[in-house]
Amino acid sequence: MSDPLKISVITACFNSEATIGEAIATLKRQTWQPIEHVVIDGLSKDSTVAVARETLGEGDVLVSERDQGIYDALNKGIRHATGNVVGFLHSDDLYAHDDVLSKVAACFADPTVGAAYGDLEYVSATNPEKVIRHWKSGSFSQSKLKRGWMPPHPAFFMRRELYQELGTFDLTYRIAGDYDALLRYLSSEKVKVSYLPEVLVKMRVGGASNGSLKQILRKSQEDVLAMRKNGVNPFIALPCKNLSKLPQFFSNRK
Repeated sequence: MSDPLKISVITACFNSEATIGEAIATLKRQTWQPIEHVVIDGLSKDSTVAVARETLGEGDVLVSERDQGIYDALNKGIRHATGNVVGFLHSDDLYAHDDVLSKVAACFADPTVGAAYGDLEYVSATNPEKVIRHWKSGSFSQSKLKRGWMPPHPAFFMRRELYQELGTFDLTYRIAGDYDALLRYLSSEKVKVSYLPEVLVKMRVGGASNGSLKQILRKSQEDVLAMRKNGVNPFIALPCKNLSKLPQFFSNRK
């Protein structure tokens, strides 16, 4: 009998004492086992490391050292991960319910599936029950990439061996490194994709890519670079990508 699928969840954090405990708690409540939590801290000046150390379990990984930004931290996390499948839970994000990873694992029960993704809700920074925006990913096809389609990165899971084969995050990017990486992975014929049509992650508003007008503009500039790098026409994809977000503020959240 083969061993059960092990999922490594990577959390990059910096000065996240207010939220990281709750993020870890939603992971520890997951019904799926085994889970490995890899926390990569950027040498926080607050009590982030202390909170993480108190709440992490035996077999989890905690690294606190200087890094070159979030994508450097995520790359470190991938190097430390030992699970069959890798996912990401930001320090201010929450899993939507206790069976998220069980449902993700069910997708990977098919050995031909290389990646799986679901939906995401942006929620109030102070009240996670208040939904600001509902990101319904929809089914996957490579043709959608040309129109700016992309699943939410925190709701994306991929086999660790594919990260080793296809590469990790490009440190040239400060905000859009996840978009660049997902374009690379989802364009590959080596990655068979499964869609889980439900909310997997709740993301608090105010993150690196949506916290200010300046950040939004920089995100668009980096999106264009990623599109050109991955053979996507930005004159088509960028307007479609931005316009596709509008219905998410008004969509049915049930």
